[in-house]
Amino acid sequence: MIELRPAVISDVPALIGLWEVAAENDSRPADSQAKVEALIARDPDACTIAVTPEGRVVGSLISGWDGWRAHLYRLAVHPDIRRRGLARRLLAHAEDRLVALGASRVDAMVLEDNELGQSLWKSLGYEPQEDWRRWVRPVG
Repeated sequence: MIELRPAVISDVPALIGLWEVAAENDSRPADSQAKVEALIARDPDACTIAVTPEGRVVGSLISGWDGWRAHLYRLAVHPDIRRRGLARRLLAHAEDRLVALGASRVDAMVLEDNELGQSLWKSLGYEPQEDWRRWVRPVG
């Protein structure tokens, strides 16, 4: 059985490795071990990982809560084990966490060209919000 648990610092190299093979990485800032470690230090429950009995990290989802809004990032499942319900488990876990923190609505950022991601989020009951546009500016 695949276990869901919060990521810890020692998981970070495997987590970044998972994102390299399982996540859509276009248009994203480069991942760094230091930034992921900072996330874990700031909010130890924000990054949920899925781990096989052998200790292999095969899934992830970051559930961010700023006290006002709830955001989901980095839903990734290793290609070798897709279509087994792991993304649904990760999402249910994250939604439970965010609701317990006070969230009444959750959003997920998905790249327009990520067709696999688009179809997954749609199958999970999420809908695009056409009247919003994300504005981005790199800082630092």
